[in-house]
Amino acid sequence: MIPRSVIFDVGKVLFDWDLRLPFAPHVADAAELDWFMANVVTPEWHFQHDAGRPLADMVPERRAEFPDYAHLIDIYATRFNDSIPGPVPGSLELVERLDAAGVPLFAITNFGHDFWEGFRPTQPIFDRFRDIIVSGTEKLMKPDPAIYRLAIERFGIDPAEALFIDDVAANVAGAEAAGIAGHQFKDAEILERELVERGYLTGQ
Repeated sequence: MIPRSVIFDVGKVLFDWDLRLPFAPHVADAAELDWFMANVVTPEWHFQHDAGRPLADMVPERRAEFPDYAHLIDIYATRFNDSIPGPVPGSLELVERLDAAGVPLFAITNFGHDFWEGFRPTQPIFDRFRDIIVSGTEKLMKPDPAIYRLAIERFGIDPAEALFIDDVAANVAGAEAAGIAGHQFKDAEILERELVERGYLTGQ
């Protein structure tokens, strides 16, 4: 029998993330920072890396387009970990409790390949996960149905015996469409209650 498993998202579920943080110390004027985030290092541009486009293509192209901000674009490429200020309160403790209870842990994250290579080694919590699917490596992003099919196959899980946790409603809906129960993450306290109700954890 395949054991029941839990699949986590990473950003804003396990670790906080704010794309503005690397640049705020270098742009004193708030209005200029707002403009920079809306026009230069935008979420939409950043998500190209999550989808699999290499930084080696993205960064020189953006520097040429916005030469006055080349130094900030370089910060994006070299200091991305500064956009991840730390764990979401309570979430890593839940990972540790699930692992201690013998629950198989996996993750599916929309994360650029190059940035994941720089972030993953800094966080030993991921040693508790049996496998992690990274969108930028696979060139598949949530909520594309293909990424959930890949997870089911590669993780070797029974989707009917798994729970997927993500802060984005569309990503949760994608997992549910693949037959995996979903939980839209709000905070660790609410998640803990659900994990107890579903029998993954015992109450404390």
